[in-house]
Amino acid sequence: MATITTFRLTLSPFEPSDWPFFLRLRESPEIMRYMAAIAPEKETRRLFAARLTTPHTFVIRTHDDDTPLGDIGLQISAQYPEEADIGYTVIPAAQGRGIASEALHAVCEYAFIRMGIKAVNAYVLADNGGSVRVLEKAGFVRTQVLEQAYEINGVRYDDWVYRLELGAA
Repeated sequence: MATITTFRLTLSPFEPSDWPFFLRLRESPEIMRYMAAIAPEKETRRLFAARLTTPHTFVIRTHDDDTPLGDIGLQISAQYPEEADIGYTVIPAAQGRGIASEALHAVCEYAFIRMGIKAVNAYVLADNGGSVRVLEKAGFVRTQVLEQAYEINGVRYDDWVYRLELGAA
């Protein structure tokens, strides 16, 4: 599996030693409020096991520190193999420093150049202003509003669909 480097970041495949970080991320109410309900540890372990073998999923770190700052990954569409969905999280302490933007740019470039992807899609809750700014700054265009389409802990949210096409960034 690939490792991607940027000016400040190393995006590397998940390793078994990343489990404590992944668990903290998935148990953080601050992170999960925009993603899903916090799952039982058994389900989080299954998700982590999948991350260990899923291609195109990465842990975000700076070059000078092994501390994980977030994760980012692509999922290739089974129906449209030239398209991928992207998702990412960054720990609160690293937010607002351009980490998500730099990682997003690098993974989209990787998708377009090394994987032959023609379009990358992202789904973000309308309430997640930070992620909306990251996507729009990267050149993603909102293509759809799915009203009250996503539910977390019994609350329904609008889900916004963003898209970046090859050559548009």
